[in-house]
Amino acid sequence: MARASSARRHPSGDIPVARRAGAARQRRRGSGSLVGLVAVVAVVAGGVTVLLGTNRTAPVQPAQSLGIEGFRQRPDEDGRLLGHFPYEEVPLDQLVSFEPGIVLHLDAANALDAMLQAGLAEGVDLRLLSGYRSLALQESIFFDIASERNQTAEERAQVSAPPGYSEHSTGYAIDLGDGEAPETNLSQSFEQTRAFRWLQDNAARYHFILSFPRGNQQGVMYEPWHWRFQGTAEALRQFEAARRFTSRRL
Repeated sequence: MARASSARRHPSGDIPVARRAGAARQRRRGSGSLVGLVAVVAVVAGGVTVLLGTNRTAPVQPAQSLGIEGFRQRPDEDGRLLGHFPYEEVPLDQLVSFEPGIVLHLDAANALDAMLQAGLAEGVDLRLLSGYRSLALQESIFFDIASERNQTAEERAQVSAPPGYSEHSTGYAIDLGDGEAPETNLSQSFEQTRAFRWLQDNAARYHFILSFPRGNQQGVMYEPWHWRFQGTAEALRQFEAARRFTSRRL
């Protein structure tokens, strides 16, 4: 089976290419299925730790419970923290390697593979930029980069969720780009690409929806590149709070 996406990617400053995932699993090529757990990799701030085994599930640790000095924000009554809903971290044995350095939930990976193949058949070069992120990686993305850019927690939350509140922790969220326009990666200008227009017309067929459309009620910055998979009962359960919150305000 031809691969719809290659390793040629253009990383963002927010997501270092070597630190985009928290687990790895071998992907059987040519069959359309994803199997064979080899190792679990937990990305930590100082490097990579390899954990052999299966069925390990990390508990949700919201940002305020991580012991991070100076973080005083508390969730709203609806559960959101700085606009973001809390999410359970995917069990590690449900993650598969989609591309070097990028892993996804098995169900999202199968659906994404079909979507990339369909796009390729129509001449659209969709690229996977980011998938699952461990809590440790999300903590670094949120706090370390906020410090580097002199951002407050509120400012940082406009573009990145606090740890424990990122859709990426579920393994169902993906960031996509256009291989023909890499300069638009992780930028609102991605909406001007052929890839984005194709996604608008076709992503729902593969159970992917845009998480943060323009003017979204969560108050998160418009992210035309960020999509989430909702094609199983478990995926729907993970995003039910966000779906209900949006629906009752339309």
